[in-house]
Amino acid sequence: MQKIIETDRLYLRQWKKTDFKPFAEMNANKEVMEYFPKLLSVKESDAMALKCQALIEEKGWGFWAASLKDNDMFIGFVGLHQPQYDFPFNPCVEIGWRLRKKFWGYGYATEAANAALKFAFEELKLKEVVSITSCTNRRSQLVMERLGMRDTGKNWLHPAIDFSHPLAEHVLYKITQKDWIEDRR
Repeated sequence: MQKIIETDRLYLRQWKKTDFKPFAEMNANKEVMEYFPKLLSVKESDAMALKCQALIEEKGWGFWAASLKDNDMFIGFVGLHQPQYDFPFNPCVEIGWRLRKKFWGYGYATEAANAALKFAFEELKLKEVVSITSCTNRRSQLVMERLGMRDTGKNWLHPAIDFSHPLAEHVLYKITQKDWIEDRR
């Protein structure tokens, strides 16, 4: 069953066809994609949205479309994912987000990611959630820290990025169910 997760200001929900165009614009924005190896074409972006949609359909969770409650405007995605790459810490469930530039700086990523963690620990009963980003992406690391996640200090090279690329080295942040519960007391 697909669930809509509600926060004070946002919905995390299944993807709609109307989300695809702003998603493609977001994935073609140099600032939004600064910490990714390349911008996405419309075709690549649509394929990613369809994959997110299919995984939510299959599992009932995933990288949800995030939208404003007052007008359902698509602002990006936030949610949970099981990476298929050969990461040194797999199997795992990661939390991730990507927001349209005009929605940065309002606390939306943290607000939505907190709701996704609540889902991970209370609904899915996960024992741990990880988050990854390039070592140079300090903005995302700050969100991870606001979520109560801790840097493991175990940096690693992302297998989908050429090892000589400046974005190849990644950080690994984690939070356990136990720590998440204790942080909320």
